[in-house]
Amino acid sequence: MREKEVAGWVSDAQNAFKAAQDLDQLKVARLAHAGDKSPVALASRGLGAMTPDEKSSFGKIIGDAKTAIASALANATATLEAARDSKILLDEIVDVTLPANRSHKGGLHPITIMKNEISDFFVNQGYSVQEGPEMESGWLNFDALNIPGDHPARTMQDTFFIEPLESGMVLRTQTSPVQIRTMLTSEPPIYIISPGRTFRADELDATHSPVFHQVEGLVVDRAITMAHLKGVLENFAQAMFGADVITRLRPSFFPFTEPSAEVDVFFNGQWIEWGGCGMVNPKVLQNCGIDTQIYSGFAFGMGVERTLMVRHGVTDMHEIVEGDVRFTRQFGIGL
Repeated sequence: MREKEVAGWVSDAQNAFKAAQDLDQLKVARLAHAGDKSPVALASRGLGAMTPDEKSSFGKIIGDAKTAIASALANATATLEAARDSKILLDEIVDVTLPANRSHKGGLHPITIMKNEISDFFVNQGYSVQEGPEMESGWLNFDALNIPGDHPARTMQDTFFIEPLESGMVLRTQTSPVQIRTMLTSEPPIYIISPGRTFRADELDATHSPVFHQVEGLVVDRAITMAHLKGVLENFAQAMFGADVITRLRPSFFPFTEPSAEVDVFFNGQWIEWGGCGMVNPKVLQNCGIDTQIYSGFAFGMGVERTLMVRHGVTDMHEIVEGDVRFTRQFGIGL
């Protein structure tokens, strides 16, 4: 092995590294001139077979050659990496002066958000969320709820009846049939809410809609009283309108509760009617096969649109139902 031969290996490696146009070509050159099968690597392994004097002499030559090759490789690597990074910066440059292309993404409607928020609140309290069909039998929608045949709510002015009329089917006027279904199929204790869409023959105006959403709650258990109902409603109101909101119950009448009350909230300096409530009428419990000597219960119902309008100061129902995205964007969705 001659020193001139080793110098040739170094020169060949340096030239190959300089000739590489990118990091992939440099990798090929590195394997050929600095890899395990390169001339300098094979010569380094051959030192073990030499005499001590030869090993001392040629060992320094091989070591210097390996150092020179490694230095040339490092310089070539740095140069090519810098070139790669510069190319990436040029290819991926962003002109911040160009107008942004802002496409609006879809989002949940405020009513859906409100229903989800209400459901989450009651689920955290240990309630379950129950749903039912929007087309119901008249018995579930009226009779089981102690609404007699001559009640005004059963007239064509309030209810959408399904043809043929002999079918006895209606579009549900409240989500109360879900409560009846639950009591018919479940044993107390019962703690549920039933959010959903309901239908009444109303004209669309600033405060009414023929299609609207309700959330009703039902509790049936031992020794349930109005005090339990009031506590639930106060917590519910605070979750919807803030910790400082005040509630009150005003005597009222509903066929399916006795005693019954209207729920008002004092919000933004005024009393606002929020919904209805009361102790479940024993006749309703009996219709569902529940022993009124053991169990009692309470029920309540609030309009989801009503809750949204009160909390966010919406004054016209048209804004909620007409689908104008300028309205929904105010709630931070669909941006």
